[in-house]
Amino acid sequence: MNQKRTFGSILTILGIIGIIAGALGFLQIGGLGLSKMNSLVPFFVGLIFFFAGINLVKTTSDRA
Repeated sequence: MNQKRTFGSILTILGIIGIIAGALGFLQIGGLGLSKMNSLVPFFVGLIFFFAGINLVKTTSDRA
């Protein structure tokens, strides 16, 4: 498997985790102990990781 695709997949998974952590912190459901304003940071970082990973996987072409 291509290294760029693997890195893109890892970024996507980390982005999903960040989005979920930010959403749980915003709703104050998890043991993260974040205020509503501080929970926006992992949410936006998760969004950046998610879209960067998706874009990396989508634009990487396979050479066989």
